[in-house]
Amino acid sequence: MRSLLFVPGDSEKKQSKAALSGADALILDLEDSVSLAHKEGARLLTQDYLGKADRTSGPKLIVRMNALDTPFWRDDLDAIAPAKPDAIMIPKTLSGDCVHKVSKYLDRLEGDCGLERNAIKLCNVATETAASLFTMGTYQGASARLFALTWGAEDLAADLGASSNMDEAGAYTGAYQLARTLSLLAAVAADAMPIDSIYKDFKNMDGLRAEARAALRDGFVGKMAIHPAQVPIINEVFTPTREDVAHAQSIIDAFESAGNPGVIAVDGVMLDQPHLKQAKRLVARAE
Repeated sequence: MRSLLFVPGDSEKKQSKAALSGADALILDLEDSVSLAHKEGARLLTQDYLGKADRTSGPKLIVRMNALDTPFWRDDLDAIAPAKPDAIMIPKTLSGDCVHKVSKYLDRLEGDCGLERNAIKLCNVATETAASLFTMGTYQGASARLFALTWGAEDLAADLGASSNMDEAGAYTGAYQLARTLSLLAAVAADAMPIDSIYKDFKNMDGLRAEARAALRDGFVGKMAIHPAQVPIINEVFTPTREDVAHAQSIIDAFESAGNPGVIAVDGVMLDQPHLKQAKRLVARAE
């Protein structure tokens, strides 16, 4: 899952447009992009969209619920679960306990709706409060539903009272670099896909490409988007090239031909098991 595009849950027009963006997943948002007065309408519109959307060849459909410290989250899940979204995104999680709580609630809803257990997956935004950074190791084993973990800088800046999360050169300052790193480590430790946060300057395609490449370099497998125009660049960056796939496959083949030893030489370069693991991961992403 390379690109995950946010779409306001209360805009039928934007939902229809987003479906044509080429994004691997749409995040139908019931949280920040929906005003208090439109929460119920957004639920109904999103529920209707889930029922009408192409669920075979179209993008995966993820619904971002309201946070657990609001009075809206149960109503969100009660309305959305029967329409069987591919996943629920939990914002502002404080620890793995938040993921576990939503998972248990979905257990009951799936039973009531006649859905298979764990049919609805979970992903979470793990760094939106200062306190959340101290519990990043708790997502491992929190729920079998957890398939992806991402991070956010905007809400974290608000929680910290920061005037900006960027320095004069446009790079994240220390607290947000830490949040990004911890989210990557937490996702991998939890056997979940690490997804990079948004790039908010949606008209700056060069900046988006640079940030996406840095995320790929560090181990993220995808990136969230806030505008359809960002999707092609994100898909491009996170799609392995034919040359990369061929090289990775040659490493896998070389290990297999040699009887899977601990170390082999390929084109004059010594490679060991971590290189084999990286090669297998790249081929899996390409598939």
